[in-house]
Amino acid sequence: MNLWLDLLRHGETVAGGGFRGRLDDELTARGWQQLRQSVSNGGPWQRIVSSPLVRCARFARELAERQKLELEIEPGFRELDFGDWEGRTAAELMVDQSVELGRFWNDPYGFTPPGGEPLAAFEARVLTALERLTDRCAGERVLLVTHGGVMRLLLAEARGLPRERLLQVEVRHGDLFGLKVGFRDATLWMEEACSRS
Repeated sequence: MNLWLDLLRHGETVAGGGFRGRLDDELTARGWQQLRQSVSNGGPWQRIVSSPLVRCARFARELAERQKLELEIEPGFRELDFGDWEGRTAAELMVDQSVELGRFWNDPYGFTPPGGEPLAAFEARVLTALERLTDRCAGERVLLVTHGGVMRLLLAEARGLPRERLLQVEVRHGDLFGLKVGFRDATLWMEEACSRS
């Protein structure tokens, strides 16, 4: 039996752009509006799952309360930890780490930001969390409130993209994508079911 998983990226944050990974930024008023608008015609869901970071979890909690749904906080769906690049923008990194930034954009699995989480470890963490969710919630439609990196990873996998194209997957604040997830011969598989913004 399949899991129908709607992926929702958090809205705009007070800190703006850059590598925000483990940083726990609040949403702006516009960020809240982006999320409310994205889910206005969504669902119905049987449960809501969220990253523990406040830019995801606060909206997920509000929506779960409003729709009288169970909310699960799942640390496995946190954003990639960018290590020493946390809080910095690509423009700032171009000044003193342009070579390293270029290597990351061109081969995110082959180059890890200094002190950061390797993409292979991030992938294993996210896919393990997804396997647990699929086991537990087969047959349900679930909303996952998460981050751009998590969504890029899952969408790239569903689209069959090569690893080096991971960062080319576009996911904007408040974007909502649908996946169908299940197991075939004990192996996790997924396909993109729908796309809404």
